[in-house]
Amino acid sequence: MATLDEKQREFLANPYYAVVSTVRDDGSVHNTVVWVDVDDEGVWFNTSIGRAKERHLRKNPNVSIMVVDPANAYRWVSVSGTAELRTEGGDAGIDHLSNKFIGKDYPYRQPGEVRVTVRIPAERVEATGLDG
Repeated sequence: MATLDEKQREFLANPYYAVVSTVRDDGSVHNTVVWVDVDDEGVWFNTSIGRAKERHLRKNPNVSIMVVDPANAYRWVSVSGTAELRTEGGDAGIDHLSNKFIGKDYPYRQPGEVRVTVRIPAERVEATGLDG
């Protein structure tokens, strides 16, 4: 198991968008932009039941997420691992991310939507440009 160092954790705490990669049923890769954060358990993002990310991860939990500094494309962190999906705390999670990225609770909820927090225990961490 890999670990995030302090510089990587500080970088991931910024409101930088991420690209998450999951695996479709046919084995091809699906990429999508997400809000992401880091806490004591590591990197996480949020989705809802029924979306492609959630469906793919239930069948194949291999996942990778990459965050690139919008001011310098040569500063980035990538974390890969086996996703853990949790519905408990999913609503609070999306509100936390929404406040981080747009400054208010998540305004796009749909009736009956069930939010899912996706945690990525770091099995592999790669980073560039965080030394200076």
